[in-house]
Amino acid sequence: MIDWAAFLVVAAAALVSSAIVVSLYSLGLRLLTTAGRIPTVDPAEFTGAITVLSPARAAKEAKKARKARKANPLTASQKRLALVSGYACFTICALAVLYGVYLIIPALHS
Repeated sequence: MIDWAAFLVVAAAALVSSAIVVSLYSLGLRLLTTAGRIPTVDPAEFTGAITVLSPARAAKEAKKARKARKANPLTASQKRLALVSGYACFTICALAVLYGVYLIIPALHS
């Protein structure tokens, strides 16, 4: 017999925890871009990209990123705080994923 109450608790916990991890990851990306670290990947480094940029388009995007970095109104200490906070969000995401793996694999906690 299926314990539906336990099933619903597990489903709700999985839904809430995945929403928290995704939110923290997106907040970390937002904080990194606020700090001036725009995450870009060159096509030569990541050949499985959905859209491959031509060298001219990549140069144009890099110019846009430099212009956005100069227009950032934050002070150096505010940028540093945003950068550290972004990396803290990524660290919390990684710890949450590792804790989920720990819970899934019984050999790790028995």
